[in-house]
Amino acid sequence: MNIKPIKCEADYDDALARVDDLMDALPDSPEGDELDILVTLIEKYEAQHYPIDAPNPVEAIRFRMEQYDLKDKDLIPYIGQSGRVSEVLGFKRKLTLSMIRKLHSGLKIPTESLIRDYELKN
Repeated sequence: MNIKPIKCEADYDDALARVDDLMDALPDSPEGDELDILVTLIEKYEAQHYPIDAPNPVEAIRFRMEQYDLKDKDLIPYIGQSGRVSEVLGFKRKLTLSMIRKLHSGLKIPTESLIRDYELKN
């Protein structure tokens, strides 16, 4: 096992290639241990160099709508009348605390996604 820190893209590419080679390694074997260590190093490198921002509330709602095959009208119980749904989805109105609570309890959208600040469009 010759493991070293991932410091640059070339190291990252080498680590990914080695992980590909080790994908069939048995757990608790030397190869399986190497795989576990490399995956940990890769995750750390990716978190530092390729961070993924959490979605804004509207993106989170739209993602859930896509997952559940919901239409705008299906959000009326959570957001209010159809005009209000359109305003929220069109970035014209921010979510209220009541809307956030209903979306979280009814559609299981994480609260931390719904409370993020976001810009409205004029």
